[in-house]
Amino acid sequence: MMPADNHTFFAPMTYILTGIPGTKESHVWISILLCLMYVVALFGNSLLLFIILTERSLHEPMYLFVSMLAAADLLLSTTAVPKMLAVFWFRAGEISFAACLTELFFIHVSFMAESGILLAMAFDRYVAICDPLRYTIILTKSVMRKMGLAVVTRSFCIIFPLIFLVKMKFCGTNLPPHTYCEHLAIAWLACEDITVSIWYGLAVAIFVIGLDTVLIAVSYGLILRAIFLLPSKDARLKALHTCSSHLCVILMFYTPAFFPIFAHRFGHIIPGYILSLLTNLYVLIPPMLNPIVYGVTTKEILKRVINVFHRWCRGSSLLS
Repeated sequence: MMPADNHTFFAPMTYILTGIPGTKESHVWISILLCLMYVVALFGNSLLLFIILTERSLHEPMYLFVSMLAAADLLLSTTAVPKMLAVFWFRAGEISFAACLTELFFIHVSFMAESGILLAMAFDRYVAICDPLRYTIILTKSVMRKMGLAVVTRSFCIIFPLIFLVKMKFCGTNLPPHTYCEHLAIAWLACEDITVSIWYGLAVAIFVIGLDTVLIAVSYGLILRAIFLLPSKDARLKALHTCSSHLCVILMFYTPAFFPIFAHRFGHIIPGYILSLLTNLYVLIPPMLNPIVYGVTTKEILKRVINVFHRWCRGSSLLS
């Protein structure tokens, strides 16, 4: 699998994920932290999906967008974390080239989908606050389906070319210093010129993720303008409260995401082990915190969560 010299090209049948370089003695503690975060993400997002899908009163655009976000969070974390834990706990870093491409594709698709869903949620809040009388006319079930389909289609079309951009000639090593298959971590192993791959990734970061961020910022600029024009203080506070959870989720998603994107592309700004740790955390921090934020700050969801736990407690007490 490994060539004898750096001038021998090869097409890897497998990669060996090596984990976070320079932290071997801390792998157990890092893995425990990641496992706990994953359990919280899995439980929280599954509960959120269950509550929204089973409660007919929550079948409104705002909550349906939250359920889409929960589904994307589950896909993102479940695609990456099981292999991470296998690397840390069992040194089971071997992954086939096909499996690596599949993991790479779904991680990046779910990340792109989350950005699109957050943009759709910003539009939902804009309509709800700036044009409330036409809210149910604009955001119909048909429009919701089209928006969901647009998010999925956009994510697929943007990420699909990455599959071909990492199909290059490799030499020297098949040991990416990562716990999962990330686009540039694989591309840097190639002996070929990866300029196109780097610039495509940068273009996605700037023109897609960046555009989403700008449109969200514009939406919230218009929302805040409308809120501060409301006549009463109570109405302003109520409107701000409805947006607070979404603003928290936006900050939690984009803040950890942009740092690894640009650090990867603009040289060795920070030590490699810190960069690797950040890229591990950004597939877990938003999925873990999103359901907590929506569960705590959204009164309707919190009420249903408490009811679910009450039913479970009564059921377990009857069984005992």
